[in-house]
Amino acid sequence: MLTPEQALDHATDIVARATRAGADAADSVVVSSGSTEVSVRLGKVEDIQRSESGDLGLRVFVGSRSASASTSDLSPAAIAALVERTVAMARLAPEDPFAALAPAERLATGPFDDFDGNDGIEIEPDALKLRALEAEDAARAVEGVTNSEGGGASHGTGITAIATSTGFGGARGGSSHSVSASVLVGEGARMQRDYYSHSTRHLDDLDAASAIGAEAGRRAVARLDPVRLKSGAMTVVFAPRVANSLLGHFAGAITGAAIARKTSFLIDRLGEAVFAPGISIVDDPWRARGMRSRAFDGEGLATKPAALIDNGVLTGWIADVAAARQLGIAPTGHAWRGVSGAPGAGTSNLHMAAGNVSPTALIADIADGFYVTELIGMGVNGLTGDYSRGASGFRIVDGEIAGPVAEVTIAGNLKDMFATLIPADDLVFRYTTNAPTIRIDGMTLAGE
Repeated sequence: MLTPEQALDHATDIVARATRAGADAADSVVVSSGSTEVSVRLGKVEDIQRSESGDLGLRVFVGSRSASASTSDLSPAAIAALVERTVAMARLAPEDPFAALAPAERLATGPFDDFDGNDGIEIEPDALKLRALEAEDAARAVEGVTNSEGGGASHGTGITAIATSTGFGGARGGSSHSVSASVLVGEGARMQRDYYSHSTRHLDDLDAASAIGAEAGRRAVARLDPVRLKSGAMTVVFAPRVANSLLGHFAGAITGAAIARKTSFLIDRLGEAVFAPGISIVDDPWRARGMRSRAFDGEGLATKPAALIDNGVLTGWIADVAAARQLGIAPTGHAWRGVSGAPGAGTSNLHMAAGNVSPTALIADIADGFYVTELIGMGVNGLTGDYSRGASGFRIVDGEIAGPVAEVTIAGNLKDMFATLIPADDLVFRYTTNAPTIRIDGMTLAGE
């Protein structure tokens, strides 16, 4: 695995090679990672994997024409061939008046904070095995669990380096630790499954493996013998582990590319109230130990925390350089890129601020409702906001969580859902995108 210095040297070198080969401008990204994963099932090790990779992506511009290529072979001969081929491709590409590097005057300058994203701990496979076994054992020990899909534990580190011909060069990296367990309950047609997992940057933030396993078992047992609800209008409450998907739909609707293509249901809502007063949605790339924290984006622009929704109002778009030029706005520092293709825009550590009511109080007045813990499918129309997804979870009866529910569909329109949703006060920063429990009245449920 490359060091940050080696990765940045590769990125800087290939940019220089590209400009010498005739490119008017170029940028590159080098991604290097190493990970160890152990999976177990029924108390025995099923698989141990160790992987290390190093990949390089190059984008070159010849006038307003551009091309991209990538390689996992970092030898001098392979890089020389990649440069020659990419410049030749760019000369044949169609002109694009919007594609360009980030403006030099807006590039981030170091030193760059790593936001405590790397704990520097190396984990041996034996320790991962014990952690995976502990998680699965705890899950299988829950009364009612009949079988196991397995437990797992992993540890990894990753480095990303970016360089541009306009003078930017930076490298960032981080560590990751994770544990998971998935188990089954019931037999035959009654069989149900559920899982639980946790991923962190620092090992000391990771939940105990036994706690993760026990929660996986508890969740699976709770799903035994589900029923289908009758079709009709219903109040739907999203558990935090699925409520964050609503923020994902929101983020997709405010990307510069979607706005420029006119394929977003929020295209005419800039500066308007999209959510109820008091609602805030924040993208925070500076969160300490955040899974997607970063000081610079995929084009070398400085990042900063941003309230995308402030007191219910949509404050702006998130745009990479190309989309920003098309929209006539400044790029927002939200570019992400891999080693293949051009950058695109996306969020970092996104969250909806907690509300001021507890989850218990949030559902207290619901006589007949649906508490969603799992969503299936991707039935969301980004142009109209129409929303329809398969779901399972639990019935809410007289303000209390009741028996399990499966094989139903919930539907609505995201514009209406955003405008009326109510968040609880139970926000926990557990994923890259986080939300508290969310209540939405008046959705449509299709069941029996």
